[in-house]
Amino acid sequence: MTLFEHEAAQKKEKLAPLAARMRPRTFDEYVGQDHIVGSNTTLRRALNAGHVPSMILWGPPGTGKTTLATLLATMTSSYFERISAVGSGVADLRRVMSEASDRLGMHGQRSILFVDEIHRFNKAQQDVILPQVEDGTIVLIGATTENPSFEVVSPLLSRSTVYALTPLAPEEVEQVVHAALNDSNRGLGTLDVTLDEDAFEVLVNLSNGDARTALNGLELAVLSAPMSSSGGRIVDRETAHDAMQRRVARYDKSGDMHYDTISAFIKSVRSSDPNAAVYWLARMIEAGEDPLFIARRIVVLAAEDIGMADPQALSVAVAAQQAVHFIGMPEGRIPLAEATVYLATAPKSNAAYMAIGGALEDARNTRNDPVPLHLRNAVTGMMRDLGYGKDYKYTHDFEGHFTPTDNLPENLKDRKYYEPTDQGYEAEVAKRLSRWWGALASLSDQDES
Repeated sequence: MTLFEHEAAQKKEKLAPLAARMRPRTFDEYVGQDHIVGSNTTLRRALNAGHVPSMILWGPPGTGKTTLATLLATMTSSYFERISAVGSGVADLRRVMSEASDRLGMHGQRSILFVDEIHRFNKAQQDVILPQVEDGTIVLIGATTENPSFEVVSPLLSRSTVYALTPLAPEEVEQVVHAALNDSNRGLGTLDVTLDEDAFEVLVNLSNGDARTALNGLELAVLSAPMSSSGGRIVDRETAHDAMQRRVARYDKSGDMHYDTISAFIKSVRSSDPNAAVYWLARMIEAGEDPLFIARRIVVLAAEDIGMADPQALSVAVAAQQAVHFIGMPEGRIPLAEATVYLATAPKSNAAYMAIGGALEDARNTRNDPVPLHLRNAVTGMMRDLGYGKDYKYTHDFEGHFTPTDNLPENLKDRKYYEPTDQGYEAEVAKRLSRWWGALASLSDQDES
C-alpha cells in the first residue's frame, strides 16, 4: 500500500458510519450468537484447530453476518474476498475462482469467498461456485436474510453448514451501544456524551435487535444533540426518538416472516386467544401486509376451525372481507379486528373440514359407483322405465319432515364423514342428527335380526 493509499484509507475510516467503525475486530468484541461462536461451540473448536467450513449465515440484518465472516478469515489467516450477489455475475465469480486457485497453488493460502445476499444469485451462478467449494479451492461463506432451504441450490447447501443467526437481545444491544459510547478511538468516547435512561431505552427498543440500526441511530442522536455548558452532548428521549423515528417492522411479504406471522395469527385464533390473535394481526398491518390476504385467511379460519360450532362466523368473516374491500385501509383494520376477535372467542369445530377431507379421500381412492337409482331424476319416460326415481321418499311428506333413506353408493353404505362435536351450535346439530339417524340405525338393526 502506498502512502497515498494509506492516507485515503484512514480518511475513509474516519468518514465511515459509526456502525462500520465499530465493527468487531476480535471475538472478544463480537456480541451475540453465542450458540454459534461461543467458546465451547463446534465452530470455535474447529477455528482453534485452524479449520473453517463452508457455511451459509442466515439471519436478519444487523446480526453480525459480515462481521463473523471477516473474523473467520482473520482467525484462519485466509485471504478474504467479498462480493455482493446484487452486482456480481458469472465473470466475477470465475475471476475469483482463478485467483483463489493460483493463491492456493503458489502460496498455500486458502481463500474465503464471502457472498453477501447469496439468495440473489440464480442457479447458474451458484453452480459456478460448486466445483471449487467441493475441491476446497475456496471456502464459501454466504450471507442471506432468506431461508436458504428455498434460495440456495441443494448441491451447494449439502456442502455447507447452515448457521441461523438471531436478532440481538436487548441486553446485547445495550452492550453494543455502551461500547460505542466508551470507545475514544473508533466510537464516540471523545464527545463527552450523556445518554439518559429513557433515551437508552428508545435506542434499544426501536433497534429491534439490529446492532447496525442501534449504532446509526445513536450516531445521529449524538451529533444532533444540544451541547451542554461544559461542551458535552446530552441525548434525551425526544432526541433519541427523533433519530430513530419508528421501529422498522421486520417483515417480508413473500419470505419466512410472512408465513411465520400468518401462521402465528391462525394458530392464535384456533387457540381461542383473542389477545395474541389481535397482536399478530397488528404486526401484519403495521408491516404493510395485503389486508385482503389477511381477510382471505380469516374466511378460511371461519370455515375450517369454527365451522358448525358457530355458522355465523363465516358470515362475519365474509362481511369483514367485503368491508375491507369496500373501505380500504387504514379503516379496514377495524372490521379485520372485529372478525379476528369474533373467531378467536367463538366455539371451535373442524368437523366440517374433516368431513370434506374424508369424502374427498374416498372420492379419489374408492370405486366411483353410479348414483343410486332412487336419487336420480326421471326426466323422460325411458328413465322412469329404467327405475330412475323409484322408491324416492319426498322428505316433506313425512312427519317431522324427515324419513331415513340410503343416499350413498352401495360400496360406501353407512360411511360417516361428518362427526359433530359438542361445541356451541354444533351440539344442537349433533342432537338433531342423533334423533334422525338414530332411528335409521335402529331400523337397520331390526332388519338384520
